[in-house]
Amino acid sequence: MSKNISLPSIKLAKNLNDKFVILRASLNVPVYSGEVLDEFRIIRSLDTIKYLKKNGAKVLILSHIGRKELDSLKPVYKVMKEQVDMQWGGAFDSSAFKSIHKAMKSGDIVMMENIRQHKGEELNDASLAQALAQLGDIFVNDAFAASHRTHASLVGIPKLLPTYFGLNFIREYEELKKAMTPLSPSLFILGGAKFETKLPLVEQYLARYDNVFVGGALANDIFKAQGFEVGQSLVSDVDLRNSSILKNQQLLLPVDVVVEGLQGVLVKRPDQVILTDKILDAGPDTVKLLKNYINRAKSVLWNGPLGDYEDGFGDPTIDVGDAVAKSKAYSLVGGGDTVAALKHNIDINHINFMSTAGGAMLTFLETGTLPAIDSVLHSKYQI
Repeated sequence: MSKNISLPSIKLAKNLNDKFVILRASLNVPVYSGEVLDEFRIIRSLDTIKYLKKNGAKVLILSHIGRKELDSLKPVYKVMKEQVDMQWGGAFDSSAFKSIHKAMKSGDIVMMENIRQHKGEELNDASLAQALAQLGDIFVNDAFAASHRTHASLVGIPKLLPTYFGLNFIREYEELKKAMTPLSPSLFILGGAKFETKLPLVEQYLARYDNVFVGGALANDIFKAQGFEVGQSLVSDVDLRNSSILKNQQLLLPVDVVVEGLQGVLVKRPDQVILTDKILDAGPDTVKLLKNYINRAKSVLWNGPLGDYEDGFGDPTIDVGDAVAKSKAYSLVGGGDTVAALKHNIDINHINFMSTAGGAMLTFLETGTLPAIDSVLHSKYQI
């Protein structure tokens, strides 16, 4: 674990003036019909960008977006250039970009096209990392949300250039470290799906936190292991019948659920679910249960919505989020759908920290590190 290690912040870099700085940012935001739908990650990236510009660096913004090969960062660029002056560079290996790169002056900012358009990115291709590294003097990773990936722009470049971490990355790191040693009474709320990847985290945090509430589709796997019918509900490819967590008194589960079935949308106890039902959300008594624990807590950690937020089952998540915001507890919330649900419906300024990460947050909480962190700490260029 690297949880007790101080990461090299970009603020430690001396004389950035006129230096080419490759900035790996986290700009994977939802886009529809060419319009950015959520600027949360964009806003959080601006502090590092402005810091580099103020200190005279020639900033080359590198990021990815979407899952399709032709997904473009152009809509993100259009939003960002309204916040800070920058130029569109396009593909880093194009002749147009090479001309732009050559003409850059102190304080200039250029955004490159989606690096995942290059197949070597996700393969961690060494030749791609080398080609990118040749563009800069210094590398800065500010993409905490992507740093659980072993991709060329995240773990390859630090082997080739002096590397620092951006301001948002450092904040994420420090806040999540704090969440790993909570004040008691403490509550960890874990939603979403894919229990097979989250079981080690649940086991570990039942020892770290006073209570762990498992909701969302994750709860369906526990209901199934307890012998309850889960009907048409989403379940993981995991068998929890012999798991020690089932007997752990610190584990909390939904006491009622919202189901959709032949009779429409109903609230039921877990033992009332039938074969034709599909569990889609937590019920009102579950929200009351969580509010009681939240009101007593000094630390609340949360990742993942309580229900199928994308299909309109978001009210319990919002209600619980409001309780977290109004509580006196130190609170940290992450996960894309969770953050999206809360930031549009409650005053998130009263939540101590909203993480830009989902999967990376969970990986860090489990291991205390990320592949992109290890790549820097093990590099010959370690600061």
